[in-house]
Amino acid sequence: MGIKQTLLSFMREEAYRPMDIQELASIFNINPSEFKAFKRVLKSMEKEGLIIRTKKEKYGVPERLGLIRGTLQVHQKGFAFLLPELEGEKDVFIPGSALNGAMNGDVVLVEITKEDKNGKKREGEVVEVIERTNNEIIGVYEDSQNFGFVVPEDPRLNSDIFISKKDKNGAKTGDLVICEITKWAEKRKSPEGVIKEILGKKGDKGLDILTIIKKYGLPEEFPQKVLNYAEGIPEEIDEEEYRRRKDLREVRMVTIDGEDAKDLDDAVSITRLDGGKYRLGVHIADVSHYVREKNPLDKEALKRGTSVYLIDRVIPMLPKKLSNGICSLNPKVDRLALSCFMTIDSKGNVLEHEIVESVIRTNERMTYTDVTKILEENDPELMEKYDYLVDDFRAMEELCKILNARRMRRGAVDFDFEESKIILDENGKPIEIKPYERGIANRIIEEFMLVCNETIAEHMFNQQIPFVYRIHEEPDEEKLAKFREFVYNLGYKMKGGEETEPKDLQEILNAVEGKKEEKVVSTLLLRSMMQAKYSPQCVGHFGLAAKYYCHFTSPIRRYPDLQIHRIIKEYLNGRLSESRQKKLIDIVEVAARQSSEMERVAQDAEREVDDLKKAEYMQERIGEEFQGIISSVTSFGLFVELPNTIEGLVHVTSLDDDYYIYDEDHLCLIGESSKKVYRLGDEVRVRCSKVDIDNREIYFDLVDGESSDEENKEIEANNSIDEVKKEIKEELLSIIKNELLEEIKEEIKEEILNQLRVE
Repeated sequence: MGIKQTLLSFMREEAYRPMDIQELASIFNINPSEFKAFKRVLKSMEKEGLIIRTKKEKYGVPERLGLIRGTLQVHQKGFAFLLPELEGEKDVFIPGSALNGAMNGDVVLVEITKEDKNGKKREGEVVEVIERTNNEIIGVYEDSQNFGFVVPEDPRLNSDIFISKKDKNGAKTGDLVICEITKWAEKRKSPEGVIKEILGKKGDKGLDILTIIKKYGLPEEFPQKVLNYAEGIPEEIDEEEYRRRKDLREVRMVTIDGEDAKDLDDAVSITRLDGGKYRLGVHIADVSHYVREKNPLDKEALKRGTSVYLIDRVIPMLPKKLSNGICSLNPKVDRLALSCFMTIDSKGNVLEHEIVESVIRTNERMTYTDVTKILEENDPELMEKYDYLVDDFRAMEELCKILNARRMRRGAVDFDFEESKIILDENGKPIEIKPYERGIANRIIEEFMLVCNETIAEHMFNQQIPFVYRIHEEPDEEKLAKFREFVYNLGYKMKGGEETEPKDLQEILNAVEGKKEEKVVSTLLLRSMMQAKYSPQCVGHFGLAAKYYCHFTSPIRRYPDLQIHRIIKEYLNGRLSESRQKKLIDIVEVAARQSSEMERVAQDAEREVDDLKKAEYMQERIGEEFQGIISSVTSFGLFVELPNTIEGLVHVTSLDDDYYIYDEDHLCLIGESSKKVYRLGDEVRVRCSKVDIDNREIYFDLVDGESSDEENKEIEANNSIDEVKKEIKEELLSIIKNELLEEIKEEIKEEILNQLRVE
């Protein structure tokens, strides 16, 4: 245990009282020659926020001094929540007036000012910023006579940055800029900064996605050193590799990917065996042959952690020379691979397996669309073109169904959420958004990669070698209890006692399949579960109901896969000495942590780009009506999802026919007078009323008196009949009027004649 951990453990003891540096030095027998170094350690720990120094110069851990360390999550309305680092600690509400210059994402220390009472969240105040995360801000520059300021694009950064005239560096009003913070905000003073880069005018083509790339700190280009190193890699495979590897160039195999994919890192082969068995081969590009530990490519790949896919562009983990070239399993060319062969029985059990370094040559570059057409539509043109592969595809379909049935029997939780496919025109404008089709070919590859990842993870776990696992911990019990209560209120009873198993959750998903509440139950269950991550510890994958799991199949685009390829190859070649394994302990720890962090960043960036393009798409459709389903209910309104996966908010203030009360237990809004209920899963008709591009928000209004086409025809028919009735009525009135006039005329005429007679 290091000195920092020793000090922390000591200060966390129940009997510990805050001590000054002299007292601590005395307890730990620090001699005069060591005192300066000891003082530096305490200063470093204080800077990291691990310990606190009081006004009386005494040290203690934050939690023992009534302070909580965590990350600040600021809402665009100005208030914030502290997300504590310590497990079990509840979030803390921070009013805007108590942020004291802290910004969204900062690591801070918070003092509790109000305890949790009557279900209200406890409140706190930021007393110290430990770590700043917003060193550079993207925003719009606004100029004035004596100074300028930058309005951040991120609404959660709710403080403008002051820019002096000398620091504007040519920026003009309306320019989208990158501003570096030079002085942080204080209680009543804005932060100050300097303009580092002018990106262009807001609204320029491609600037919207570029802004998101900059916001998340994603790398746009590879350093020249990395590109030069990649260029120096020979295109040809060394003769030595042909001699020492297993030659699989005569084995029939294909890649199956999306039409747009260029980084083809997995190929599959299949053979039917006697007794209903199959020999499945999963062949993965041997990226680790080129990206060696600590070379420039490896350092850059670790930094990036993953490739990021942003609709119209990819930010790759590796340069194109590798990702689209020598590492991509392009058809009919020799490639280096790491192959895993599995013998699988008719129940889906892996009876035996073999892992080898190989040389392969894929036969075809297949697409999901074409394989699905062959299997589901017997497309004659494609079946003729790929006649020598059709039986392989049939065998793959059979094995896919066997493997899926085994996973379902085991109790894996299988979410079937529709992903969106967003199509842009040449100017980056969204012209179509539709659900992404997931056919049998997609499911074949999914099942084959899953069984391969499990097989590799179990094999390496049994060798007791440091490794990077993909783990998914058990769900949060409090969230699960709420989910259990919610489905009970819908009429479903969840099995399981104190320990919930994956199969208990899958049974609920099976029960709601095809019903209007299916989407809602699936979404709520997903929110109840933990996020999957990478870890050196093998604790299993709850969602897959798998005891062992890792990511082995995508080393071109995921760093953990690349890292474990190295370890597997060292193991296969007998190079894992005791000293090497000791080194690997730290290596896999760093790889797991960095990869998990960068995966979150990539997911957030990808989600924000999708949300931006969905908002842009709906901005062109304000006033149009749509059929949708209530996908979420909150105290402030209803979220409605359209069939094309776009989601918008019906704010409670737009429900003006009644005062609506939020029922949290049943997740619904209930009209106080009318008793009208809006529930999760209800079908509604909405009109797009407003779009906020900057905040990626779409707003709907409910449309009253929803009418189907038949109803519309009936209304038109009734209107037509009413018109006829009106015409007839008017004609009759005219006739009656004329008759009355004639009668009046006759009466007047008679009266005149009578008067003449009298005279």
